Amino acid sequence: MNLYSLLQKRESANNPVRVVLIGAGKFGSMYLAQARHTPGIRIRAICDLAPDRARASLARTGWSAEEIARTLITEDTEKEIAHPETEVVIDATGNPAVGIHNVLACCKHRKHIVMVNVEADALAGPLLARRAQEAGIVYSLAYGDQPALICELVDWARAAGFTVIAAGKGTKYLPAYHASTPKTVWGHYGFNDEMVAKGDFNAQMFNSFLDGTKSAIEMAAVANATGLTPARDGLAFPPCGVDDLPRVLRPKGVGGSLEHAGQVEVISSLERDGRPVFRDLRWGVYVTFAAGHEYVRRCFNEYGIVTDSTGEYAAMYKPSHLIGLELGISVASAAVRGEATGSATGWRGDAVATAKRALKAGEMLDGEGGYTVWGKLMAAVDSKAKGALPIGLAHRVKLKRDLPEGATVTWDDVEYDKDSEAVKVRREMEAML
Repeated sequence: MNLYSLLQKRESANNPVRVVLIGAGKFGSMYLAQARHTPGIRIRAICDLAPDRARASLARTGWSAEEIARTLITEDTEKEIAHPETEVVIDATGNPAVGIHNVLACCKHRKHIVMVNVEADALAGPLLARRAQEAGIVYSLAYGDQPALICELVDWARAAGFTVIAAGKGTKYLPAYHASTPKTVWGHYGFNDEMVAKGDFNAQMFNSFLDGTKSAIEMAAVANATGLTPARDGLAFPPCGVDDLPRVLRPKGVGGSLEHAGQVEVISSLERDGRPVFRDLRWGVYVTFAAGHEYVRRCFNEYGIVTDSTGEYAAMYKPSHLIGLELGISVASAAVRGEATGSATGWRGDAVATAKRALKAGEMLDGEGGYTVWGKLMAAVDSKAKGALPIGLAHRVKLKRDLPEGATVTWDDVEYDKDSEAVKVRREMEAML
Protein backbone atom coordinates (compact mmCIF):
# COMPACT_ATOMS: atom_id res chain seq x y z
CA MET A 1 0.00 0.00 0.00
CA ASN A 2 3.00 2.30 -0.22
CA LEU A 3 3.97 2.12 -3.89
CA TYR A 4 3.07 5.76 -4.43
CA SER A 5 5.21 6.98 -1.54
CA LEU A 6 8.14 4.88 -2.75
CA LEU A 7 7.79 6.40 -6.21
CA GLN A 8 7.66 9.87 -4.68
CA LYS A 9 10.96 9.15 -2.94
CA ARG A 10 12.50 8.18 -6.26
CA GLU A 11 11.19 11.44 -7.74
CA SER A 12 12.51 13.53 -4.83
CA ALA A 13 15.93 11.90 -5.17
CA ASN A 14 15.94 12.72 -8.89
CA ASN A 15 16.29 9.01 -9.53
CA PRO A 16 13.13 8.01 -11.41
CA VAL A 17 12.45 4.49 -12.63
CA ARG A 18 13.50 4.54 -16.27
CA VAL A 19 11.24 2.46 -18.47
CA VAL A 20 11.53 1.10 -22.00
CA LEU A 21 8.19 0.30 -23.65
CA ILE A 22 8.27 -2.20 -26.52
CA GLY A 23 5.11 -1.89 -28.58
CA ALA A 24 2.98 1.26 -28.73
CA GLY A 25 -0.32 -0.38 -29.61
CA LYS A 26 -3.51 -0.15 -27.54
CA PHE A 27 -2.11 -1.57 -24.28
CA GLY A 28 1.10 0.43 -24.58
CA SER A 29 -0.82 3.60 -25.39
CA MET A 30 -2.98 3.21 -22.31
CA TYR A 31 0.17 2.97 -20.18
CA LEU A 32 1.66 6.04 -21.85
CA ALA A 33 -1.48 7.99 -20.92
CA GLN A 34 -0.77 7.36 -17.22
CA ALA A 35 3.03 7.27 -17.11
CA ARG A 36 3.26 10.99 -17.81
CA HIS A 37 1.28 11.66 -14.61
CA THR A 38 3.16 9.24 -12.36
CA PRO A 39 5.92 10.61 -10.10
CA GLY A 40 9.13 8.62 -10.07
CA ILE A 41 8.54 7.21 -13.59
CA ARG A 42 10.25 8.24 -16.84
CA ILE A 43 9.78 6.73 -20.26
CA ARG A 44 13.37 6.27 -21.43
CA ALA A 45 12.46 4.98 -24.86
CA ILE A 46 9.65 3.58 -26.94
CA CYS A 47 10.54 0.73 -29.30
CA ASP A 48 8.17 0.14 -32.18
CA LEU A 49 8.55 -1.10 -35.74
CA ALA A 50 6.33 1.82 -36.81
CA PRO A 51 7.84 4.96 -35.20
CA ASP A 52 5.15 7.22 -36.66
CA ARG A 53 2.51 5.08 -34.97
CA ALA A 54 4.34 5.49 -31.67
CA ARG A 55 4.38 9.28 -32.09
CA ALA A 56 0.68 9.20 -32.90
CA SER A 57 0.07 7.17 -29.74
CA LEU A 58 1.87 9.78 -27.66
CA ALA A 59 -0.13 12.61 -29.20
CA ARG A 60 -3.39 10.70 -28.78
CA THR A 61 -2.71 10.10 -25.09
CA GLY A 62 -2.05 13.72 -24.21
CA TRP A 63 1.70 14.15 -24.63
CA SER A 64 2.68 17.64 -25.77
CA ALA A 65 4.72 18.26 -28.91
CA GLU A 66 7.70 19.16 -26.70
CA GLU A 67 7.38 15.94 -24.69
CA ILE A 68 7.15 13.89 -27.87
CA ALA A 69 10.22 15.59 -29.31
CA ARG A 70 12.19 14.73 -26.15
CA THR A 71 11.16 11.07 -26.18
CA LEU A 72 13.41 8.54 -27.89
CA ILE A 73 11.43 6.47 -30.39
CA THR A 74 13.37 3.71 -32.09
CA GLU A 75 13.22 0.30 -33.71
CA ASP A 76 16.41 -0.84 -31.96
CA THR A 77 14.98 -2.89 -29.09
CA GLU A 78 18.25 -4.67 -28.31
CA LYS A 79 20.12 -1.41 -27.79
CA GLU A 80 17.49 0.04 -25.47
CA ILE A 81 17.23 -3.09 -23.34
CA ALA A 82 21.02 -3.05 -22.94
CA HIS A 83 21.20 0.68 -22.16
CA PRO A 84 22.73 1.22 -18.69
CA GLU A 85 19.91 3.57 -17.61
CA THR A 86 17.12 1.13 -18.46
CA GLU A 87 15.60 -0.35 -15.31
CA VAL A 88 12.26 -1.86 -16.37
CA VAL A 89 11.27 -3.18 -19.80
CA ILE A 90 7.63 -3.63 -20.83
CA ASP A 91 6.92 -6.11 -23.61
CA ALA A 92 3.58 -5.12 -25.14
CA THR A 93 4.14 -6.73 -28.53
CA GLY A 94 1.75 -9.68 -28.26
CA ASN A 95 4.14 -11.76 -30.36
CA PRO A 96 5.24 -14.86 -28.43
CA ALA A 97 8.52 -15.37 -30.29
CA VAL A 98 9.45 -11.71 -29.91
CA GLY A 99 8.49 -11.83 -26.25
CA ILE A 100 10.74 -14.80 -25.56
CA HIS A 101 13.63 -13.03 -27.27
CA ASN A 102 13.08 -9.88 -25.24
CA VAL A 103 12.94 -11.77 -21.94
CA LEU A 104 16.22 -13.51 -22.70
CA ALA A 105 17.78 -10.13 -23.54
CA CYS A 106 16.53 -8.74 -20.23
CA CYS A 107 18.06 -11.72 -18.42
CA LYS A 108 21.37 -11.08 -20.18
CA HIS A 109 21.43 -7.38 -19.28
CA ARG A 110 19.69 -7.75 -15.91
CA LYS A 111 16.63 -5.59 -16.56
CA HIS A 112 13.26 -6.24 -14.94
CA ILE A 113 10.65 -7.36 -17.47
CA VAL A 114 6.87 -6.82 -17.34
CA MET A 115 5.06 -9.16 -19.71
CA VAL A 116 1.95 -7.67 -21.23
CA ASN A 117 2.78 -10.39 -23.76
CA VAL A 118 0.81 -13.16 -22.04
CA GLU A 119 1.07 -15.14 -25.28
CA ALA A 120 4.80 -15.60 -24.61
CA ASP A 121 4.14 -16.38 -20.96
CA ALA A 122 1.65 -19.13 -21.84
CA LEU A 123 4.14 -20.55 -24.33
CA ALA A 124 7.22 -20.67 -22.11
CA GLY A 125 6.60 -18.61 -18.95
CA PRO A 126 7.73 -21.26 -16.44
CA LEU A 127 11.17 -21.48 -18.06
CA LEU A 128 11.41 -17.72 -18.64
CA ALA A 129 10.59 -17.05 -14.99
CA ARG A 130 13.27 -19.50 -13.95
CA ARG A 131 15.82 -17.81 -16.21
CA ALA A 132 14.87 -14.42 -14.76
CA GLN A 133 15.26 -15.68 -11.20
CA GLU A 134 18.72 -17.01 -12.05
CA ALA A 135 19.61 -13.59 -13.51
CA GLY A 136 18.36 -11.79 -10.40
CA ILE A 137 15.62 -9.84 -12.16
CA VAL A 138 11.84 -9.60 -11.79
CA TYR A 139 9.72 -11.37 -14.42
CA SER A 140 6.14 -10.20 -14.00
CA LEU A 141 2.68 -10.52 -15.47
CA ALA A 142 1.10 -7.17 -16.28
CA TYR A 143 -1.24 -5.61 -13.74
CA GLY A 144 -4.41 -4.36 -15.41
CA ASP A 145 -4.55 -7.46 -17.58
CA GLN A 146 -6.83 -10.11 -16.10
CA PRO A 147 -4.22 -12.80 -15.25
CA ALA A 148 -2.33 -10.52 -12.84
CA LEU A 149 -5.58 -9.35 -11.25
CA ILE A 150 -6.66 -12.96 -10.75
CA CYS A 151 -3.28 -13.73 -9.17
CA GLU A 152 -3.82 -10.82 -6.79
CA LEU A 153 -7.21 -12.17 -5.68
CA VAL A 154 -5.78 -15.66 -5.17
CA ASP A 155 -2.91 -14.23 -3.14
CA TRP A 156 -5.34 -12.16 -1.06
CA ALA A 157 -7.50 -15.19 -0.26
CA ARG A 158 -4.57 -17.40 0.69
CA ALA A 159 -2.85 -14.69 2.73
CA ALA A 160 -6.12 -14.29 4.65
CA GLY A 161 -6.10 -18.02 5.44
CA PHE A 162 -8.78 -19.21 3.00
CA THR A 163 -8.64 -22.29 0.80
CA VAL A 164 -9.05 -21.19 -2.81
CA ILE A 165 -11.65 -23.24 -4.67
CA ALA A 166 -11.56 -21.54 -8.06
CA ALA A 167 -10.34 -18.41 -9.77
CA GLY A 168 -10.74 -16.91 -13.21
CA LYS A 169 -12.47 -14.27 -15.25
CA GLY A 170 -15.61 -13.56 -17.22
CA THR A 171 -16.04 -13.44 -20.98
CA LYS A 172 -18.65 -13.59 -23.71
CA TYR A 173 -18.96 -17.25 -24.73
CA LEU A 174 -21.11 -19.69 -26.64
CA PRO A 175 -19.91 -23.11 -27.87
CA ALA A 176 -20.33 -22.04 -31.51
CA TYR A 177 -17.68 -19.35 -31.04
CA HIS A 178 -14.87 -21.94 -31.23
CA ALA A 179 -15.48 -22.08 -34.99
CA SER A 180 -15.48 -18.29 -35.41
CA THR A 181 -13.08 -16.78 -37.95
CA PRO A 182 -11.93 -13.24 -38.76
CA LYS A 183 -14.66 -13.21 -41.42
CA THR A 184 -17.51 -14.06 -39.01
CA VAL A 185 -16.27 -12.33 -35.87
CA TRP A 186 -17.98 -8.97 -36.31
CA GLY A 187 -21.44 -10.49 -36.46
CA HIS A 188 -20.88 -12.12 -33.08
CA TYR A 189 -19.84 -8.75 -31.65
CA GLY A 190 -22.81 -6.97 -33.25
CA PHE A 191 -20.58 -4.70 -35.35
CA ASN A 192 -21.88 -3.68 -38.79
CA ASP A 193 -19.70 -2.91 -41.81
CA GLU A 194 -19.83 0.84 -41.17
CA MET A 195 -18.63 0.45 -37.57
CA VAL A 196 -15.77 -1.78 -38.65
CA ALA A 197 -14.76 0.62 -41.44
CA LYS A 198 -14.60 3.56 -39.03
CA GLY A 199 -12.84 1.72 -36.23
CA ASP A 200 -9.23 0.64 -35.76
CA PHE A 201 -10.08 -3.04 -35.37
CA ASN A 202 -7.89 -6.11 -35.85
CA ALA A 203 -10.24 -8.94 -36.82
CA GLN A 204 -7.84 -11.75 -35.88
CA MET A 205 -7.09 -10.23 -32.48
CA PHE A 206 -10.79 -9.71 -31.71
CA ASN A 207 -11.49 -13.25 -32.85
CA SER A 208 -8.90 -14.68 -30.46
CA PHE A 209 -10.96 -13.29 -27.59
CA LEU A 210 -14.16 -14.74 -29.01
CA ASP A 211 -13.08 -18.23 -30.08
CA GLY A 212 -11.74 -19.19 -26.64
CA THR A 213 -8.04 -18.85 -27.44
CA LYS A 214 -7.32 -15.82 -25.30
CA SER A 215 -9.16 -17.37 -22.36
CA ALA A 216 -7.03 -20.52 -22.67
CA ILE A 217 -3.83 -18.49 -22.87
CA GLU A 218 -4.72 -16.38 -19.86
CA MET A 219 -5.86 -19.30 -17.72
CA ALA A 220 -2.68 -21.21 -18.57
CA ALA A 221 -0.74 -18.21 -17.24
CA VAL A 222 -2.88 -18.11 -14.08
CA ALA A 223 -2.47 -21.84 -13.47
CA ASN A 224 1.28 -21.60 -13.89
CA ALA A 225 1.50 -18.64 -11.52
CA THR A 226 -0.91 -19.74 -8.77
CA GLY A 227 -0.74 -23.53 -8.60
CA LEU A 228 -4.42 -23.85 -9.54
CA THR A 229 -5.01 -26.38 -12.30
CA PRO A 230 -7.27 -26.85 -15.34
CA ALA A 231 -10.05 -29.39 -15.59
CA ARG A 232 -9.15 -32.43 -17.69
CA ASP A 233 -11.33 -31.25 -20.58
CA GLY A 234 -10.25 -27.63 -20.41
CA LEU A 235 -12.52 -24.66 -19.83
CA ALA A 236 -16.26 -25.27 -19.49
CA PHE A 237 -17.34 -21.59 -19.55
CA PRO A 238 -20.39 -22.07 -17.28
CA PRO A 239 -22.91 -19.19 -17.47
CA CYS A 240 -22.72 -17.33 -14.17
CA GLY A 241 -23.42 -13.91 -12.68
CA VAL A 242 -21.67 -12.41 -9.68
CA ASP A 243 -24.41 -13.40 -7.24
CA ASP A 244 -24.05 -17.05 -8.24
CA LEU A 245 -20.27 -17.33 -8.07
CA PRO A 246 -20.19 -19.31 -4.78
CA ARG A 247 -22.90 -21.70 -6.03
CA VAL A 248 -21.53 -22.36 -9.52
CA LEU A 249 -17.79 -22.18 -8.83
CA ARG A 250 -17.67 -25.00 -6.28
CA PRO A 251 -17.01 -28.72 -6.88
CA LYS A 252 -19.59 -30.91 -8.61
CA GLY A 253 -19.72 -33.14 -5.53
CA VAL A 254 -21.45 -30.34 -3.61
CA GLY A 255 -23.64 -29.13 -6.46
CA GLY A 256 -21.31 -26.85 -8.40
CA SER A 257 -19.70 -27.03 -11.84
CA LEU A 258 -16.05 -27.66 -10.99
CA GLU A 259 -14.26 -30.92 -11.70
CA HIS A 260 -12.08 -30.35 -8.64
CA ALA A 261 -11.29 -27.79 -5.98
CA GLY A 262 -8.37 -25.55 -6.86
CA GLN A 263 -9.38 -25.04 -10.50
CA VAL A 264 -9.06 -22.25 -13.03
CA GLU A 265 -12.29 -21.52 -14.88
CA VAL A 266 -13.80 -18.84 -17.12
CA ILE A 267 -17.48 -17.95 -16.79
CA SER A 268 -19.75 -16.82 -19.60
CA SER A 269 -21.82 -13.65 -19.72
CA LEU A 270 -24.33 -15.47 -21.94
CA GLU A 271 -26.70 -18.31 -21.17
CA ARG A 272 -26.38 -21.20 -23.62
CA ASP A 273 -29.47 -19.97 -25.49
CA GLY A 274 -27.83 -16.58 -26.00
CA ARG A 275 -29.72 -14.65 -23.31
CA PRO A 276 -27.58 -12.32 -21.20
CA VAL A 277 -26.61 -13.56 -17.74
CA PHE A 278 -28.02 -11.42 -14.92
CA ARG A 279 -25.25 -9.28 -13.35
CA ASP A 280 -22.57 -10.85 -15.51
CA LEU A 281 -18.82 -10.55 -14.94
CA ARG A 282 -17.79 -10.16 -18.58
CA TRP A 283 -15.06 -7.61 -17.87
CA GLY A 284 -14.00 -8.78 -14.43
CA VAL A 285 -12.20 -11.42 -12.38
CA TYR A 286 -13.15 -13.55 -9.37
CA VAL A 287 -12.00 -15.98 -6.72
CA THR A 288 -14.13 -18.44 -4.73
CA PHE A 289 -12.98 -19.80 -1.40
CA ALA A 290 -14.12 -21.97 1.50
CA ALA A 291 -14.91 -21.01 5.08
CA GLY A 292 -13.64 -24.24 6.59
CA HIS A 293 -15.33 -23.73 9.97
CA GLU A 294 -18.73 -22.85 11.40
CA TYR A 295 -17.38 -19.70 13.05
CA VAL A 296 -16.17 -18.37 9.69
CA ARG A 297 -19.50 -19.28 8.09
CA ARG A 298 -21.27 -17.22 10.75
CA CYS A 299 -18.93 -14.32 10.06
CA PHE A 300 -19.75 -14.52 6.35
CA ASN A 301 -23.43 -14.24 7.24
CA GLU A 302 -22.95 -11.43 9.76
CA TYR A 303 -21.05 -9.26 7.30
CA GLY A 304 -23.27 -9.81 4.29
CA ILE A 305 -20.91 -11.98 2.26
CA VAL A 306 -22.78 -13.73 -0.55
CA THR A 307 -22.37 -17.49 -0.17
CA ASP A 308 -23.87 -20.70 -1.51
CA SER A 309 -26.86 -22.20 0.31
CA THR A 310 -24.59 -24.00 2.81
CA GLY A 311 -22.69 -20.87 3.78
CA GLU A 312 -19.41 -22.71 3.17
CA TYR A 313 -18.43 -21.19 -0.19
CA ALA A 314 -17.98 -17.47 -0.78
CA ALA A 315 -16.59 -15.23 -3.49
CA MET A 316 -14.82 -11.95 -4.08
CA TYR A 317 -14.61 -10.30 -7.45
CA LYS A 318 -13.45 -7.23 -9.30
CA PRO A 319 -16.11 -6.12 -11.80
CA SER A 320 -13.77 -4.65 -14.40
CA HIS A 321 -10.14 -4.14 -15.34
CA LEU A 322 -8.42 -1.06 -16.72
CA ILE A 323 -5.89 -2.78 -18.98
CA GLY A 324 -2.85 -0.57 -19.62
CA LEU A 325 -4.15 2.24 -17.41
CA GLU A 326 -3.18 0.04 -14.43
CA LEU A 327 0.12 -1.24 -15.80
CA GLY A 328 2.12 1.18 -13.66
CA ILE A 329 1.44 -1.02 -10.63
CA SER A 330 3.62 -3.75 -12.15
CA VAL A 331 6.34 -1.30 -13.17
CA ALA A 332 6.51 0.21 -9.69
CA SER A 333 6.29 -3.15 -7.94
CA ALA A 334 9.21 -4.54 -9.94
CA ALA A 335 11.39 -1.46 -9.57
CA VAL A 336 10.87 -0.35 -5.95
CA ARG A 337 9.80 -3.60 -4.28
CA GLY A 338 11.52 -6.19 -6.41
CA GLU A 339 8.22 -8.06 -6.63
CA ALA A 340 6.20 -9.46 -9.52
CA THR A 341 2.46 -8.97 -9.89
CA GLY A 342 2.16 -12.63 -10.80
CA SER A 343 4.85 -14.93 -12.16
CA ALA A 344 5.00 -18.58 -13.20
CA THR A 345 6.13 -20.98 -10.48
CA GLY A 346 5.62 -24.21 -12.43
CA TRP A 347 4.19 -25.68 -15.62
CA ARG A 348 0.59 -26.68 -14.95
CA GLY A 349 -1.50 -25.34 -17.83
CA ASP A 350 -1.02 -25.10 -21.58
CA ALA A 351 -2.92 -23.55 -24.49
CA VAL A 352 -2.79 -26.02 -27.37
CA ALA A 353 -3.71 -25.75 -31.04
CA THR A 354 -7.08 -27.38 -31.84
CA ALA A 355 -8.60 -27.76 -35.32
CA LYS A 356 -11.52 -25.40 -35.96
CA ARG A 357 -12.64 -27.53 -38.90
CA ALA A 358 -11.41 -30.52 -40.86
CA LEU A 359 -7.91 -29.60 -42.02
CA LYS A 360 -6.02 -30.98 -45.00
CA ALA A 361 -2.36 -31.89 -45.35
CA GLY A 362 -0.48 -28.98 -46.87
CA GLU A 363 -2.61 -26.27 -45.24
CA MET A 364 -0.81 -23.50 -43.38
CA LEU A 365 -1.95 -22.89 -39.83
CA ASP A 366 -2.62 -19.23 -39.10
CA GLY A 367 -2.40 -19.17 -35.32
CA GLU A 368 -4.30 -17.32 -32.63
CA GLY A 369 -7.68 -15.98 -33.76
CA GLY A 370 -7.34 -17.26 -37.33
CA TYR A 371 -9.23 -19.55 -39.67
CA THR A 372 -7.65 -22.91 -38.87
CA VAL A 373 -7.08 -23.45 -35.14
CA TRP A 374 -8.16 -22.20 -31.74
CA GLY A 375 -6.35 -22.51 -28.42
CA LYS A 376 -7.74 -24.99 -25.90
CA LEU A 377 -6.68 -25.10 -22.26
CA MET A 378 -5.08 -28.39 -21.25
CA ALA A 379 -3.23 -29.65 -18.19
CA ALA A 380 0.50 -29.45 -18.90
CA VAL A 381 1.00 -33.12 -18.10
CA ASP A 382 -1.58 -34.06 -20.75
CA SER A 383 -0.14 -31.62 -23.27
CA LYS A 384 3.30 -33.11 -22.89
CA ALA A 385 1.99 -36.68 -23.07
CA LYS A 386 0.14 -35.93 -26.32
CA GLY A 387 2.99 -33.95 -27.83
CA ALA A 388 0.53 -31.08 -28.32
CA LEU A 389 1.56 -28.08 -30.39
CA PRO A 390 1.17 -24.86 -28.36
CA ILE A 391 -1.07 -22.27 -29.97
CA GLY A 392 1.77 -19.75 -29.75
CA LEU A 393 3.75 -21.76 -32.32
CA ALA A 394 0.81 -22.68 -34.58
CA HIS A 395 1.39 -19.79 -36.98
CA ARG A 396 2.85 -20.19 -40.47
CA VAL A 397 3.50 -23.91 -40.05
CA LYS A 398 2.38 -26.47 -42.60
CA LEU A 399 0.28 -29.54 -41.80
CA LYS A 400 1.80 -32.88 -42.77
CA ARG A 401 -1.46 -34.88 -42.49
CA ASP A 402 -5.25 -34.46 -42.49
CA LEU A 403 -6.88 -33.68 -39.16
CA PRO A 404 -10.57 -33.85 -38.19
CA GLU A 405 -12.42 -30.95 -36.58
CA GLY A 406 -11.66 -30.75 -32.86
CA ALA A 407 -8.36 -32.66 -33.11
CA THR A 408 -5.41 -31.60 -30.99
CA VAL A 409 -2.58 -30.56 -33.31
CA THR A 410 0.72 -32.20 -32.33
CA TRP A 411 4.36 -31.47 -33.06
CA ASP A 412 4.38 -34.52 -35.33
CA ASP A 413 1.49 -33.11 -37.38
CA VAL A 414 3.39 -30.05 -38.64
CA GLU A 415 6.59 -28.92 -40.28
CA TYR A 416 8.33 -26.47 -37.96
CA ASP A 417 11.68 -24.73 -37.69
CA LYS A 418 13.66 -26.63 -35.06
CA ASP A 419 16.30 -23.91 -35.05
CA SER A 420 14.00 -21.02 -34.13
CA GLU A 421 14.68 -19.49 -30.73
CA ALA A 422 11.07 -19.79 -29.60
CA VAL A 423 10.89 -23.48 -30.55
CA LYS A 424 14.17 -24.22 -28.77
CA VAL A 425 13.02 -22.49 -25.58
CA ARG A 426 9.66 -24.24 -25.62
CA ARG A 427 11.20 -27.65 -26.23
CA GLU A 428 13.73 -27.03 -23.47
CA MET A 429 10.87 -26.23 -21.10
CA GLU A 430 9.03 -29.41 -22.06
CA ALA A 431 12.16 -31.44 -21.37
CA MET A 432 13.02 -29.73 -18.07
CA LEU A 433 9.61 -29.28 -16.45
